[in-house]
Amino acid sequence: MMNQGSRPKTGFSAAISYQSFTFFQVAKILSSLATQIQTVAVGAQVYALTHQPMDLGVIGLSQFLPFLLLVLPAGQAADRYDRRALLMGCFALELICGAALWWFTVAGLASPLPVFAVMVLFGVARAFSSPAASALMPNLVPPELFSTAVGISSSSWQLSVIAGPALGGLLYAFGGPAIAYLTVAALMVVAVFCMQWVKSPSQSVSHDSTGMKGMMDGLSFVRSRPVIFGAISLDLFAVLFGGATALLPAYAMDVLHVGPAGLGWLRASPGIGASLVAMGLTARPIERRVGHAMFLGVLVFAVATVLFSVSVNFWWSLFLLAVLGAADMVSVFVRQMMVQIETPDHMRGRVGAVSSMFIGASNELGEFESGVTAAWLGLVPSVALGGIATLVVVAVWAMGFPALRNMDRFADMKRDDAGC
Repeated sequence: MMNQGSRPKTGFSAAISYQSFTFFQVAKILSSLATQIQTVAVGAQVYALTHQPMDLGVIGLSQFLPFLLLVLPAGQAADRYDRRALLMGCFALELICGAALWWFTVAGLASPLPVFAVMVLFGVARAFSSPAASALMPNLVPPELFSTAVGISSSSWQLSVIAGPALGGLLYAFGGPAIAYLTVAALMVVAVFCMQWVKSPSQSVSHDSTGMKGMMDGLSFVRSRPVIFGAISLDLFAVLFGGATALLPAYAMDVLHVGPAGLGWLRASPGIGASLVAMGLTARPIERRVGHAMFLGVLVFAVATVLFSVSVNFWWSLFLLAVLGAADMVSVFVRQMMVQIETPDHMRGRVGAVSSMFIGASNELGEFESGVTAAWLGLVPSVALGGIATLVVVAVWAMGFPALRNMDRFADMKRDDAGC
């Protein structure tokens, strides 16, 4: 951590005055931007090739399987080795993925199989980058600035989620997938360069993180904290059942008839809603009734998903997706604060890996689930059923995790966990 000169003690300007944190955030924004562009291009390209919703699900499964197999060892690595170096290597691997997709496209892609293979490699990169990044950030700012840093990180990520899909849709519509993938590779080159300006901070190296026991310590830690376990698992099942974004290429082309450019805006809309909430949380973080806030966020997410499923109006669909993203941002903020506040530094990599595993399951496995149910039930019924299932999850978790539901302040976590 850098300590140059006199610094303001609180607020946005205080956090970004730490050079390593600022370059870290820039690299993360560029990586997220590249990922969003790539996601739009891959979905549109694969659906244009096959017109099969199931193939949209296979894109998610291709990323999820290596992620599931490697994320716990990746968390172990983040607690034993230089997190900055690990993250830089992951960004370099993402660069290779973008370049490979560009090469397959210009060579004349006739089957989605090469794309699925690249997505497997991309899943490997994500498996190692997620725990390394989540464990690195708390070391780049002092504890009193951490809530502000989380808000900045969430806001900047959401801005990339807005700009990335919109840019990806425009690049695909006017230049084709090759231009989109070339842009992805270029952004990742800059991200790798930015990570060179991040100084490796001192970190508490775990000496008991070797072997299977060390790898499973993260799971044991999360399971021993009912509030954290409830928050992470609530997010997992909510997005697993309620995630409609994997099917947006099919909605754009077959329901709303707006093409690749419209698809980009559909992908961007959840980020627009989420970024507005994230900016508000940066200025005024949630401090009271945090448990109620999380459950309310997931509830609104579910209702917006059901309403989106039956929408045939492009603008109404954009609005509902923005509401969906705004609601999800509330639960994301609460979950991130819980995990980072409660986790000791020497376990942050492994606990971050567990959190990433749950999130990866909800996103990529959720995409596969959406593709399968769409192939079985049809596009609209599958999304509507997912939203209804999420409403059921909210009710079950509210009864099964009363400590999470009734938690007032983040400071209450240690007291609640101690009494469990």
